[in-house]
Amino acid sequence: MSTASATRIAFQGELGAYSHEACLNARPNATPVPCRTFEDVVKAMHDGQADLAMLPVENTTYGRVADIHTLLPKSGLHIIEEAFVRVRINLMAPKGTTLEQVKHVRAHLVLLPQARAFLDAHGITSEAAADSAGAAAELAESAEKGVGALASAVAAEMHGLEILARDVEDMQHNTTRFLLMAHAPDHSRRAEKMITSFVFEVRNIPAALYKAMGGFATNGINMTKLESYMVGGSFTATQFYADIEGHPDDPGVRRALEELDYFTNMVEILGVYPADPGRD
Repeated sequence: MSTASATRIAFQGELGAYSHEACLNARPNATPVPCRTFEDVVKAMHDGQADLAMLPVENTTYGRVADIHTLLPKSGLHIIEEAFVRVRINLMAPKGTTLEQVKHVRAHLVLLPQARAFLDAHGITSEAAADSAGAAAELAESAEKGVGALASAVAAEMHGLEILARDVEDMQHNTTRFLLMAHAPDHSRRAEKMITSFVFEVRNIPAALYKAMGGFATNGINMTKLESYMVGGSFTATQFYADIEGHPDDPGVRRALEELDYFTNMVEILGVYPADPGRD
């Protein structure tokens, strides 16, 4: 099945989560497959319950999504696209409720501080929920008086709630980057600007990382991301995740990867895909 016409897309969270919004943006006609955890998203792919997977990797406010970089290399999946979603926080409540009637809201623990100024200005107290879209779903079912939820506009639409205030977040730049994953890699050059993502483990020699990175500098390759993380319970951070601009077939990228290979025990390309306009 072509990934462009895939019919099922798995994501972590409830219907209406920001991950669900990323799925709708990437594949509007696909059937969403909500999963409890990131591991469940990968399992849904391998069990044949989904054709694609949408996983968040980083956020402009909170940085790296926990555990995702260790999950990706072990997932057996390949990055085919990236997507950026602006985290727009909306206050919603059962239909017929006015903003003045809302005295208390529920949302994911991460979302609440991002709307602190709005909540304080309106004298609204808050309570952490396991999931913002889930809080919206529960509120729609209970129709609890005087209570609202903070979530995406998609959550309001999915669960029949009324948006009383839009874009109540304190910071207007909060954006999450997602990776669209498939079973098979697609390294075709589908755009002028391509991104290559890979993981590598440096050899146990002095200045190994410095030497490994030298090829990218001398060949003029822009590395947009480099992160270290621990593996195997060791405090020695020897494994790295990197994003670079370019395609492995580009002469400069090819030479840089060849030099990287000399100073590493392992290099694994996770995906080669078009740079999303959201990068700019």
